[in-house]
Amino acid sequence: MISPHSRTYILSRIRAALDVRTDENRAEQAIAGWREIQREYRQQGTLSPSDRLKLFDERLRHYNGTPFYSSGDVRSDIAHILSERGKHILIIPAGFPPEWLPRGFMFIPDDNLTKEQLASNDGALTLCSLGIALTGTVVLQSSLQQGRRAVTLVPDYHLCVLRAEDIVELVPEAVRKLQAVREVPLTFFSGPSATVDIEMTRVRGVHGPRTLDVLVI
Repeated sequence: MISPHSRTYILSRIRAALDVRTDENRAEQAIAGWREIQREYRQQGTLSPSDRLKLFDERLRHYNGTPFYSSGDVRSDIAHILSERGKHILIIPAGFPPEWLPRGFMFIPDDNLTKEQLASNDGALTLCSLGIALTGTVVLQSSLQQGRRAVTLVPDYHLCVLRAEDIVELVPEAVRKLQAVREVPLTFFSGPSATVDIEMTRVRGVHGPRTLDVLVI
């Protein structure tokens, strides 16, 4: 067991190494240092809307996600995708637009369902905040329309509805657009869940859905 004296000594050495200061201006000094950092990366996209959508399509497919494009009838589009995937019972957030829910399927609103209940269905259907073309990333926030984090992590399948105008080109653009909800839990994901073990064997569905579909409307 480390003695109090040894613990104090070790912590003081760590503070010295990290240049930790105890004065009241430490926060202001940290902010000033952050502002002095040179940011030479691109912060504003230059692609046209069609090229931006094309890039998002390419990157999403690269990460094994599947994009679909709306025919103009979102309800029919959702029905087509779910039928093609063989999905019939899906969890939806409480605020998902009811006019987009097709007949012939069972949609279960999430009312703090247990993990067992979330796992005993065919998947989840949600909206999302935005997409990032350069990285093929989709961003979800914890909300009535997009669901709590467990709703999109526990089920094996996720169908996400994304508006084309909410696709940005670069990550800095996404961060700026998300400033209004920066205090809300956000999830960034590129394609379905996947991980690689020590033998470099790639496995899907370990930390989230095995299959990701994105309906662009």
